[in-house]
Amino acid sequence: MSNAHSPRGVDFHCHLDLFPDHAAAIERAEAARIYTLTVTTTPKAWARNHALTRGCRFVRVALGLHPQLVAEREAELALWERYLGETRYVGEVGLDAGPRFYRSFDAQQRVFRAVLERCAEAGGKILTVHSVRSVKIVLDMLEAHLPADRGRIVLHWFTGSRSEARRATELGCYFSVNAEMTRSERGLALLAELPLDRLLTETDGPFTQVAGRPAEPHDVAAAIAGIASTRGLTAEDVTSAVLRNLRALLQANRGYRHMLLREGGAQSPVP
Repeated sequence: MSNAHSPRGVDFHCHLDLFPDHAAAIERAEAARIYTLTVTTTPKAWARNHALTRGCRFVRVALGLHPQLVAEREAELALWERYLGETRYVGEVGLDAGPRFYRSFDAQQRVFRAVLERCAEAGGKILTVHSVRSVKIVLDMLEAHLPADRGRIVLHWFTGSRSEARRATELGCYFSVNAEMTRSERGLALLAELPLDRLLTETDGPFTQVAGRPAEPHDVAAAIAGIASTRGLTAEDVTSAVLRNLRALLQANRGYRHMLLREGGAQSPVP
């Protein structure tokens, strides 16, 4: 994957529309040749995100309804359903049982169940899933409502236990890892347990920082370095593994090439 039409790395979860200059952030990701999944937090953001990325080779946009916004935005679920047929990627979705958002947890579960059921009906979707303090319930809902042959899950910034990580792996999930996860003993211990063939990288920019500025897709190099150090591998080894994992994820369902071409408007960079 060394030619100019191939990605150099993967940022499978970031928020390019939250940068001060959205279009410029997309251009920088394209120029860096980072296969980037930029998520949305509300379906009302979909149209502009989709328009700005239609001609991109490396940047894709996901259709989301963030659990932290469900208290105010649950009514937008109908709009999310209307747009679902336009994309293969879904996110950011999931559950958040943290203290600030626990009051809306019942509503979050209603929305997440509907998301999973609609994705199961459609088939072939790839979801990037938020699971703060709610991993067990997220996994229960995945098992109940989205069979592995109807869609693929990437657990974003996973903070569950080792046993939950094993269960997620058995359910076919992938894990997107950012540099923040490599900066604590607990994170490093968990990272050492995750199977290398299920790892992707992410930044979650602009919610993480590198050198005092919001992290951008090219900053996945920091996550690569952390993974390499933890696993006793070189950065090149980890980058190659992540790119292989991306190909496996995208090829998991029939028709993936058609979906990439239709949504991106450019030739797929992944063979």
